[in-house]
Amino acid sequence: MGRTFRYDFALRLRKLNYWLVARIAMGAMALLRLLPPDSALNFADRVARRIGPLVSRNRVALDNLRQAYPEKSEDEIKAIASDMWGNMARLAAEYIFLDQLFDYDPKATVHGRVEVSDASIERFERIAGEDRPHIVFTGHLGNFELLPVAAATFGMKITALFRPPNNPYLADYILSTRRSNMGGLLPSHTGASFALASVLENGGNIGVLVDQKFTRGVETTFFGRKCQSNPVLGMLARQFDCDVYPARCVRLPGNRFRLEIEEKLDLPRGPRGNVDVAATTQMLADVVERWMREDPGQWMWFHKRWQISGRPRKLPSRH
Repeated sequence: MGRTFRYDFALRLRKLNYWLVARIAMGAMALLRLLPPDSALNFADRVARRIGPLVSRNRVALDNLRQAYPEKSEDEIKAIASDMWGNMARLAAEYIFLDQLFDYDPKATVHGRVEVSDASIERFERIAGEDRPHIVFTGHLGNFELLPVAAATFGMKITALFRPPNNPYLADYILSTRRSNMGGLLPSHTGASFALASVLENGGNIGVLVDQKFTRGVETTFFGRKCQSNPVLGMLARQFDCDVYPARCVRLPGNRFRLEIEEKLDLPRGPRGNVDVAATTQMLADVVERWMREDPGQWMWFHKRWQISGRPRKLPSRH
């Protein structure tokens, strides 16, 4: 009886904490909404650069950066961490203004806040026009939330896999915001891979973030360090033999963005021509690492990406 009471009390306390944090966060967002978008985003950036270095996760970020860039000075490392906190604050505030920030018009002759290169336009339109499944992947770079919005602009229907926040109240708020501006959304949970497979089986397109830690995932190398990565994209590419495209959002000065979708990957294959899942998973990590080296301040370095949890996943023998 005593253990049950303590357990129930702990759950209620956690629920109360989630509610309080969510109310504070949504209250701050409501205040930011009173400001013009540029003023709100710049204010959030300034505050985050002051508060970020004081939180415990900053130590994780600094340690990750030191190991990723051993050639950089301590001042350079701290500058990247500061850029990261500014990027994170902007990303959070941009949820409020997504409908105002995405102003891309394919017919416009002058760039607005969002620009898309001619090559990327051709690829978006190509994918939208092909009657077969595709996989588009990205990382937590810039405002990655704008990519599904861009896809919809080009008539490309895509179901995006996302990991909702642990806080259920914030998760509901963010999900409602995202659904009003994007295509299909699929929460990351047990059975999500089967749901993604169903989308591809029906000729649809899926979007996946590939730079997160995955417990008991495939062993990969990221910035020269071992980590575990989710092999689901490689497994789906192998099962459906569909094209895989890298895409990213680059944050530009002046609260502007550049959206890029690169040419489809030439996936590594085994002796019988099937997609090599382990090698493909490593290829995805290499693409994200290349992007991060170009814009290190636009990634979430405070994640424990290199923390190994359990034994690495063993894939079936290659054939």
